[in-house]
Amino acid sequence: MTDDALRQAADTMRTVRARCAWTRTIDHRDLVPYLVEESAEVIDAVESGTRADLREELGDLLWQVLFHAEIAAGDPDDPFDIDDVARGLTEKMVRRHPHVFADAVASTPEEVLVHWNAAKAAEKHDRTSVLDGVSEHMPALALAQKVVGKAAQVGVSAPHHRLADPASESELGDALLALVQLAREHGWDAERALRERLRTLRAEVRAAEGA
Repeated sequence: MTDDALRQAADTMRTVRARCAWTRTIDHRDLVPYLVEESAEVIDAVESGTRADLREELGDLLWQVLFHAEIAAGDPDDPFDIDDVARGLTEKMVRRHPHVFADAVASTPEEVLVHWNAAKAAEKHDRTSVLDGVSEHMPALALAQKVVGKAAQVGVSAPHHRLADPASESELGDALLALVQLAREHGWDAERALRERLRTLRAEVRAAEGA
């Protein structure tokens, strides 16, 4: 997308915000359910949709970003707009890629990650825990995989529990966490694995209904 196209999208959002009776009443919190929904639809498009689906859903997600930025621009105490968002993003990405924009060297993905983590640590120097910044609003399975990875950074292991025959809900939680740990050890995405298996199950349900 060209700069002109992005600017036109931002201008369209500004006009809608100014003239649409419904849009004028929306604040950041009101938009959260739509952001969650649009993000999920992008994931669906990536994993099982067409190129046209992905293009459309990315546009819908971009609209949410523009919407939040336009709401923020009207804040009386601490306003910022989409240009501020884009400028901050560019500055952060340049800092986090010194092997691209400076003289650092990274020839493997692992070395890239070292630079990324170092830059991030410098930016977030006021954080006191590896868990700071990990949103509790993530889906539970994705959150579990994130927390298991963070725990490993400080030498804390997820509980090892037999995967068969949990005798209580607590033991079921331990078994699920053990599966997440297994996924991490193999480099698998537990959340995606379950989503893909659920798609298969949904297809089987629809096939059975049509039989």
